[in-house]
Amino acid sequence: MIAFEHVAKRYPGGVQALSDVNFRLDAGEMAFLTGHSGAGKSTLLRLIALLERPSRGQVLFQGRNVGRLSRRQIPMLRRRVGVIFQDHKLLTDRSVFDNVALPLHIAGVSFGEIKRRVGAALDQVGLREKSRMQVPVLSGGEQQRVGIARAIVAKPPLLLADEPTGNLDPALSEELMTLFCTLNELGTTVLIATHDLYLVRRLGRRTLVLDHGEIIDDTVPVARPSGGASMEPPA
Repeated sequence: MIAFEHVAKRYPGGVQALSDVNFRLDAGEMAFLTGHSGAGKSTLLRLIALLERPSRGQVLFQGRNVGRLSRRQIPMLRRRVGVIFQDHKLLTDRSVFDNVALPLHIAGVSFGEIKRRVGAALDQVGLREKSRMQVPVLSGGEQQRVGIARAIVAKPPLLLADEPTGNLDPALSEELMTLFCTLNELGTTVLIATHDLYLVRRLGRRTLVLDHGEIIDDTVPVARPSGGASMEPPA
């Protein structure tokens, strides 16, 4: 699904965000990306979604070098990659329904199909009854769920999340991580950048550790807890 081959990213001014990063993420896999602030987690995700281009090396998505895609090819790539941001990036003057429907409107999907898909996405995040509400009246956790619904409404094969629980309390963080596990069990490939090492340990999934732009550890647990999405501690 994803492959990084000797990838580096240097920003103007000489800031080296990534240095010689190599890893593969298979279709249907779920993994966490951890590391200190400034380690390069957000940059790595942005390279996959082609919000940035690498300075060196290759970023492959479904076998294609995304760094070589033309500007006109970028929208097609982004329809296959759902991205969830920590700050939601929602339209505050639009309803929940309109925010979730936005990617489908851009893709030219018919209104009947939009209505069906948005309803299904909101069902998955538990917000169907709030579809007509305005974004500012929602709680932080609800706004994050709207962002997830928007990211999955077009049924992308890959879901990227950048610190999705960064502003949430522990209970809401666990709920969202359980939702990501459920989406993964339904077949979506998931890569999550997070500082929440407690939740990462409890979920028992593959963990990539970044340190100053380099992957210093790539741990795959021998066995995950049964049930996948459950984070109840063992008896």
